[in-house]
Amino acid sequence: MSTSATQRLLIKNGTLIDGSGSDPAPNELVSIERNRITYIGSRDSSLRLQGPDDTVIDAAGKFILPGLIDAHCHISLHQGALPGVRYTSSAEFCTLWAAHAIGGVLCAGVTSIAVPGGKWFTDVTLREAVEGGLIEGPRMVVAGRALSNYGGIFDPDPYPAYDGNPADAAGVLCNTRDEFIRETRRQCKRGVDLIKIADSTWGDIQTVADDEIAAVVDEAHRHNVKVTIHSRGSTSTRAAAKAGVDLIYHADWASEADLDVVAKAGIPIAPVLTSPWIGVEHGAAGRSFGERVRDRLRAQLDTSFQMIRNARDRGIAIMSGSDTGNASAFSHGKWHGKEAELFVKEVGMTPIEAILANTSGNAWLLGLEGEVGVIAPDRLADIVIWNSDPLADITVLQRPSEISCVIKDGRIVDREAVGFRQLADELPRARMV
Repeated sequence: MSTSATQRLLIKNGTLIDGSGSDPAPNELVSIERNRITYIGSRDSSLRLQGPDDTVIDAAGKFILPGLIDAHCHISLHQGALPGVRYTSSAEFCTLWAAHAIGGVLCAGVTSIAVPGGKWFTDVTLREAVEGGLIEGPRMVVAGRALSNYGGIFDPDPYPAYDGNPADAAGVLCNTRDEFIRETRRQCKRGVDLIKIADSTWGDIQTVADDEIAAVVDEAHRHNVKVTIHSRGSTSTRAAAKAGVDLIYHADWASEADLDVVAKAGIPIAPVLTSPWIGVEHGAAGRSFGERVRDRLRAQLDTSFQMIRNARDRGIAIMSGSDTGNASAFSHGKWHGKEAELFVKEVGMTPIEAILANTSGNAWLLGLEGEVGVIAPDRLADIVIWNSDPLADITVLQRPSEISCVIKDGRIVDREAVGFRQLADELPRARMV
């Protein structure tokens, strides 16, 4: 890091897009002391007080935004395999991989993430390491392994003859209401911020029963832990809304009647369009999908686009998540801004609406609504300075090369030291599992 907690950081000039929805405005001065923004306004009076230890960033010709927030970013869910590493499915290697990957997320301008599921409790430990200053990374709220039953997307049972939970599985089997409650309690005890329920892969059937979803919500909320659900289907989305989950991921096949229930419950949706888009365009796990799967993903995307339009018509909040880290094609640091482009080009959001969905609109999930995602006095100082205007070209947000400076918690991030690189480029000889 190149600034200490005792210095004042001053950003002058540039165009401020503050994350509140206000029009962009010429910026004269943003003043940061310790980890908070203390002043926004005229530089004439404040700069006269500039001390010899202050750091001044001249952002002339650049664009000052809140740090991006990714509401769906996996860190430990997929791990690479390196030549010479014998036990690439071990908890130890998974933890090292996660610690290695997290810096690339921060260097892409993402200063906060929600991690809806991973292996072991690696992400909980990673969150604690970031909070303790052991490693550099974004703010994190995390889930443990996803709660899934037979037929769910994270059903860890790949063979009919196998029964149980492999040690490195990303899901934990819960096939009764009591098992769902027990696992919720266990994860809350271990310190998760979120419980992730995982219904079926495509949403054509509902695998988690209504009363099981409700039981998880009741138990988690008693522990002040939020509940999210992977729900692509109509009936599971409606059941999740009735049960009072905190966030629905996907909701592809939600009908207008289902969305009426979601709207009445006041529950946001994070569609995570980037994930199927990557599948269509790039495949996953180092190989292309067959045309049959690609066709299904294309149809799913079209359905999702219309679902979001219908949801927005009802006032449902739409949150932005990338599904980074789900597989080898979902490289950390590469895709975090893609969702904003899809919101603009396919859903019909304005660029400023897409920026809000990637900043202040996601802050609630972190438990930091009003603290991050907005550049204003007394807010936490998570700021990214971009070289180009994302309102003129929303794809700027998916190009880390366009970043001039990342500030997290009031400190300038040394991106070369933290890891300004793409993992896929850095490890060309790695085989991915």
